[in-house]
Amino acid sequence: MAEVIFRAEIKRRKIKYVDSASAGIFAQNSTCISENSALCLTDLGLDYSKFHPRQLKHKMIETCFIAVCMTRSQSELLNSFGNVYAMEDIAGFSVPDPYGQSLAAYKETARLLQIAAGKIIEKFFSENESEQKTAPKEGEK
Repeated sequence: MAEVIFRAEIKRRKIKYVDSASAGIFAQNSTCISENSALCLTDLGLDYSKFHPRQLKHKMIETCFIAVCMTRSQSELLNSFGNVYAMEDIAGFSVPDPYGQSLAAYKETARLLQIAAGKIIEKFFSENESEQKTAPKEGEK
């Protein structure tokens, strides 16, 4: 859900030259996301058809601008990389993994991911955002 939600937010804000990819430390490659993830993303009106779960590889971290881990314990597993951050350091909270839990847990995770996406953009891409936006239309601020 993190990748799809973040991509939707950068698209909504018309930020160019920023992309996202997600991978799990203990995830197994699969052709589909969990049913509850699909339900949450559908409820949000987000297309997840191009996303497939995958396991995190060192090469992914080495080639990305930043890697954001949902929890501090995840970031500590990857502390040898200088571009790894815990969500708590960026957004002020961790995002628990809802895997195997109720739809309500997935919806709460999606809510937290939406907030976190905005915080990540503000911290790392706010200059890009202001440069990429067009001038406001008359009457807009």
